Amino acid sequence: MNTKRMGRFALMIGLSALAGTGLAGTPPLPAPAVDIPASSVKGPQTAVFAGGCFWGVEAVFRHVKGVDRAVSGYAGGMVVKPSYEQVGSGKTGHAESVEVTYDPAQVSYGQLLAVFFSVAHDPTQKDRQGPDYGTQYRSAIFYVNDDQRRVAEAYIAQLDQAKAFRGPIVTQVAKLPAFWPAEDYHQNYLAQHPMQPYIVINDLPKLAALQKEWPQLYTKR
Repeated sequence: MNTKRMGRFALMIGLSALAGTGLAGTPPLPAPAVDIPASSVKGPQTAVFAGGCFWGVEAVFRHVKGVDRAVSGYAGGMVVKPSYEQVGSGKTGHAESVEVTYDPAQVSYGQLLAVFFSVAHDPTQKDRQGPDYGTQYRSAIFYVNDDQRRVAEAYIAQLDQAKAFRGPIVTQVAKLPAFWPAEDYHQNYLAQHPMQPYIVINDLPKLAALQKEWPQLYTKR
């Protein structure tokens, strides 16, 4: 946990009732009307998402059935092999991101998007997420092919049309330039530090929401 997160601890306490997605009371999201059929792809697939601090986003996807690995890292900027300190400055263009490797025969890209929008973060917060502020905490989908772009854009349009959120979706949809894994101490952070106040307040509720809203996709690991 960096000094900024420690300094905002009092704010986190005040936000505890809205921890996780920050969308308490929002009805469950509809399934994507457009998706990538499992029959159209072969072998493991990769998706990259950014939604605030990567600890919680990674933890959510680690508990989704069909996900083989979830890795915290950096994406969206042009700095090669950035460090956590560099990204934390907000000057690299990178966002804290999570690379998800999944089996499309068990979970579709559209289903991953539904998890991302509903429980992994709040897509209506621009350049922030909960107590964390800056472009490095922006909401973003970094697509690796045109099919992912098409499905992501269609789902955002579907959610906007359905007025699924109290505010407009600000999630960036951009081509993935590169993904850089974060330092080892960031990986599987929630499992390593389950009682840390930041994790308890901001991230454990996301796992509870995943289990409640998507029981068919939840796995204990």
